[in-house]
Formats: sequence, structure tokens, C-alpha cells
Amino acid sequence: MNASSPEFWTQMSEGFQQNLSKSWGQAMQHFQTIDLGGLKPGADAAVPALKFSPEKLQTLQGQYFKDASELWNQSLHNSLQVKDRRFSGDAWMSNPVAAFNAATYLLNARTLMGLADAVDADEKTRTRIRFAIEQWVAAAAPSNFLAFNAEAQKKAVETKGESIAKGVQNLMHDMQQGHVSMTDESLFEVGKNVATTEGAVVFENEFFQLIEYKPLTAKVYEKPFLLIPPCINKFYILDLQPENSLIRYAVSQGHRTFVVSWRNPDESMQDKTWDDYIEHAAIKAIATVQDITGAPKINALGFCVGGTILSTALAVLAARGEKPVASATFLTTLINFTDTGILDVFIDDNFVKFREMQMGQGGLLKGQDLASTFSFLRPNDLVWNYVVGNYLKGETPPPFDLLYWNSDSTNLPGPFYAWYLRNTYLENNLVKPRKVKVCGEAIDLGKVDMPVYIYGSREDHIVPIGGAYASTQVLPGKKRFVMGASGHIAGVINPPAAKKRSHWLSEGSKFPSDVNDWIANAKEQPGSWWSDWSDWLKGHAGKQIAAPKTYGKASKFKAIEAAPGRYVKAKA
Repeated sequence: MNASSPEFWTQMSEGFQQNLSKSWGQAMQHFQTIDLGGLKPGADAAVPALKFSPEKLQTLQGQYFKDASELWNQSLHNSLQVKDRRFSGDAWMSNPVAAFNAATYLLNARTLMGLADAVDADEKTRTRIRFAIEQWVAAAAPSNFLAFNAEAQKKAVETKGESIAKGVQNLMHDMQQGHVSMTDESLFEVGKNVATTEGAVVFENEFFQLIEYKPLTAKVYEKPFLLIPPCINKFYILDLQPENSLIRYAVSQGHRTFVVSWRNPDESMQDKTWDDYIEHAAIKAIATVQDITGAPKINALGFCVGGTILSTALAVLAARGEKPVASATFLTTLINFTDTGILDVFIDDNFVKFREMQMGQGGLLKGQDLASTFSFLRPNDLVWNYVVGNYLKGETPPPFDLLYWNSDSTNLPGPFYAWYLRNTYLENNLVKPRKVKVCGEAIDLGKVDMPVYIYGSREDHIVPIGGAYASTQVLPGKKRFVMGASGHIAGVINPPAAKKRSHWLSEGSKFPSDVNDWIANAKEQPGSWWSDWSDWLKGHAGKQIAAPKTYGKASKFKAIEAAPGRYVKAKA
């Protein structure tokens, strides 16, 4: 049949209407049989049938048919506008079938997400459903399949199949290394072109190496400075390149700087607990910095889970009547776990019990499992984008130090992980005075009475801004809270010289319970928050003294090896 004949378009129109009704029916059927995957209550628990708000469902159905009709009319006049970067290339728009396919997918994706919002259930259930549907919708995009990806097909033709051959090579390579390549990892080497700030390892045990950095100033502040990064990642996110290194920045500001470099756990550490990490890592690092420098008090910083570890260590020390830390900085840290954002979809009592049964007495949480979980929080950006580029188009991703670090995963001891899940995300016990014992002490964060600098990122999906701000409601000392632009990493790693992004400050001393009330009274400041933090830290660092000429302390703490040390180079 000729494509220009009326009969052709009549049949196409009838087929479209039939597919439209079929798509709506399939969407409803899909929702009625949704399995929340690993998020459902348990293997033996009955998953209740989903119910919808009749009003929302009627509105959504009407909008679906209206948008579908408009889409059909646009396709007839060759005026489809597909506003999604996955389908923004010329190959999509110059191919009417591909463009229509992409537009139909986006319509169905919007409708499925609308159905998730129309579910008549509590907010946590709706959030879980939205998350499950987002994963399904992201995976089902036509751009993810060679048979439907117009750009990949065009490239295959132009390269006479070379892109497909290269894509297969990329796939085999990634299967061997165990994760999807986000950057050209062959171009990076820890200690060579990332983590290059000059220093030496001056102490080590089975949990961590302590790195001391070479001073960049003739004088340093008398109170040394200790950074505790998250143990679920490697420390060099704080030392990627000289121009964006928070570590180098601290050294350049005159602080005698030490950093905990966590050991990447193997089977020999599979029985290590939260208590072990507090006693033999955080508290040991604080005491060692005191011993090396001779300083009665130090300043400390914790980043992400490193901040949770630091706050717990300070509470243990306070319970013992010890206050060796003069001030503390918490970057994108959860201490009060009332607002945990999207990660809450994974946590319920049965999930935590399963993890406790699986590895509470021993075992390892593999680094790649943890990395995959975080990647699927942003599936289009951190998963399918690379599947399409690497495998369908045969491209080598460009060099990017941040994504190299992101792919350099770390394991976690099972008992540590199980304790952390129950006592933070599930039960929020750290903020309940004397509720839990850590290292033999019933801890109370109300006794962690010191000046604190608390930073949160406005668009953080791992530590929501409300979660970071919640620390102001728990810690009793004098507080300074700062909100930065962007997300969990980009908001933190924002050197002043870059003159990027803003931050928000409120000069008042009151911290209302709701972060939005604080934001309403905060004033936007251009550029990085680092300068504000540096000025604050100097106010707690004491007088300046001559910078040390050597690492460590005489024969007791000699330089073991050059920074960044061997612990950070161990692969998961």
C-alpha cells in the first residue's frame, strides 16, 4: 500500500488508537502486579493490591489521551519536538519513526510516573513505587537498544560496523573489570595524577593509614587539623587535582594537616564492627595526631559517613570525660537520620533483619554492590548513559578524575554495615541520649559541646539538605550552618578559584527546626563556601608556630612511605 494513500493513513490511525488503548491497559496491569523487588516486606509477606485515587486516575487518563492525540497530530505534520537529551541528536529528529517512537516512550513514561503518584497509599509506599517505576522506565528507553537507537544505527552505518565491533570490545572489557566504565580508567593512577599532594604515612594499623602533609607555609597553626573521609569511598575525593584539592587548600591556609586513609577491607576484616572503627580508627587517629604534634587539642573534619563516625567518636570520648577536639566540621553528614531522602526506599525492618542474618556476624559487603546502588539512584546519568555510549556507539568515555574515583569502590565489613543500618537509617538511635552503647559507653550527642561548622548541599540526593541541617537540632555547641549549591560531591569540591556556584548563609544564631525556615532567612553569597569555612576554622586554630621540618615525631612516628600510601591503592 502506498504511504501517500488515504487508506494507509486510515489504517495507521486505527492502529495508533488500538495501541493507545492497549498501552493504557498494559500500564494499569503493570501497576496492579508491581513487585517492589528487594523493597517488599519479605518473601512470605503478602504484597497488597495497589489502589488508586479515582480522581487522579480520571485526570491522568484524560491527559494521556489528550497528549497522545497531540503527539499523533504533530507526527502527521512532521513537527514532533522531543525535549530529552537522550533523543536530542539529529539522527532522532531526521528519522520520523525514531522520533515518534521516542515521543511515545516519553508519553508513556510520564503516565507511568503519574500513576505512581496516583497510588492511594502512605508516602513511603508511593516513594518506593516511584523508585521502582523510575528504574523500569529508565531501562526501557528506546535509546538503550540498538534496534531502536537512531544515533547508534547511523554511526554503525557510517563506520561500516566498526562502532559495533568496538562496542562489543568495550562490553567484554567491562565484564572482565566488573563494572561499567564511566571514564577512561587507563589514564589515571593514584599517586601519579590524582592524590598528588605531598606527604607521608606516619602511622598505620589494620584499619587505616594516617597521612601527614608537607606544610606549604613557613608557619602553621598550633592546633593540627584531622580529616576523616567516608569509609565507603577512598579519601582522594578530597585530593583529586591540585586546583580542586580540599586537602591542599587546608595545607595552604596554614594548617598542619592529617588525613585518615581507610584500608579497603578484605576477608581478614570481615568480622570488624562499628565499635572497631570508632575505637581503633577515629579515636586512634585523634590520639595519634595529638601524640605526634604534642597539641592538647586538635580540629577535626568528617565528610559524609566520616562525619557520622567522627560525631560518634566524639560522643564516646565525651562519655569518658575527654574532649580532645576543639572544633568539628561536618560536610554533607547525617547524624540525625530523620530525613534520609531516596535511600529510605531500601530500609525497613525486614531488609535490615535480612542483612543482619546475612552478614551481621561476619562477611563483606562488596564495593561494587554498594557502588551499583548509588549509581541506580540516578540511572539515566550514571548507568544507561554509559551503556549507550560504550556498547551501542562503541565510544570510549572521556577522562574525568571524579568518575575515576567514583569507580574505585571499597568493601565494608558486614557487622559494621549491619549495625550502621539498624542504628542510623532504621532506628535513628544516635540522637537518642544513652540509647546505644558504643565502645562500652552509653553515648549522648548532647555532650558533644564544641563549635561546629555544618555544611549541606542544596541538591544532594544522598544526604538531603534537610538531613544535613538536622544536625543543628542535635549538637549543643555554637553552630554555623552553610548551604552550598549543587550535589553531594560537586557542592563540596568547589574551590574558590573556580568562582563557581553559590552558597547561603544566615548570620543569626537561631536554628529553626525546619530547614526551609532557615533557607527563607538566608542570603545567597557568590562562589565557594571554602573561604567562609577557612575563616571560621582559623578562629579555632590558635596561634601560629614554626612549621615542622620533618614528618611524624622522632623515632616513634617515622615516615613509613610517601603519600598517598598503599592502602588507598588496594582494589575492592
